[in-house]
Amino acid sequence: MIHEIQEGYVKIDHDHGVTTIEFAHSQSNSLPGKLLHELAKEIHLAGLDPATKVIILRSAGDRAFCAGASFDELQRIKTEAEGTKFFGGFAEVINAMRKCPKFIIGRIQGKCVGGGVGLAAAVDYCIAWEKAEIKLSELSLGFGPFVIGPAVERKIGSSAFSQLAIDSQMWRNADWSKKKGLFAEVHESIDNMDHYVNRLANQLAHSSLEAMKELKKSFWKGTEHWDELLHEKAAISGRLVLSDQAQQAIAKVRKASEAKTPA
Repeated sequence: MIHEIQEGYVKIDHDHGVTTIEFAHSQSNSLPGKLLHELAKEIHLAGLDPATKVIILRSAGDRAFCAGASFDELQRIKTEAEGTKFFGGFAEVINAMRKCPKFIIGRIQGKCVGGGVGLAAAVDYCIAWEKAEIKLSELSLGFGPFVIGPAVERKIGSSAFSQLAIDSQMWRNADWSKKKGLFAEVHESIDNMDHYVNRLANQLAHSSLEAMKELKKSFWKGTEHWDELLHEKAAISGRLVLSDQAQQAIAKVRKASEAKTPA
């Protein structure tokens, strides 16, 4: 099943208890609002599906896992309400992942930026390729990683999160991410990574669904207030993205990106 969105899609595949949710976007798998909403919806539905025992979250292609927020949409934001709604899309996805009663395995085949790091932090078990790098670029764009911050901080701790948030233009390699706990496994090839993703998914598909549900509740204990918290964080980003500094930085990055794209 494929849900097409302008310049992208969310694709669902079911196979013997394993539901794979794949997202794609032409701009390095960036996340516009409609794609975020579709992703959250499909994660929620997979959680309710009795035939689904475990979920794999992946993106298309062999380069970027996720480039984070869509710069096209960021530049179109004109009011705080529009900004809050857009950043609220990331809150919607993270909360859907948090509340989903099934384990979610993340397949990270490439670079993660901003919201992409948030997705990697919100899955329950992250398996990555050794070339996968991460950074939180938000501060350099005039706002900050507020909505995804609680998920990232929960996974890697406040010290590592602050390092990512403050030095927003520095890439961290897969080894750094594994040492900090973001990546559970790092593999030297895409084939090996996929082998271990499938191995774990098949193993979990034959495990006790009730036991996994109770474990997941335990792992996410203390996040029950995130529906409100992440909305509050979205409002902060929605306000800051309207600043002249943010709009100039976003326009500059978007222009540079367009210059690299062949006509």
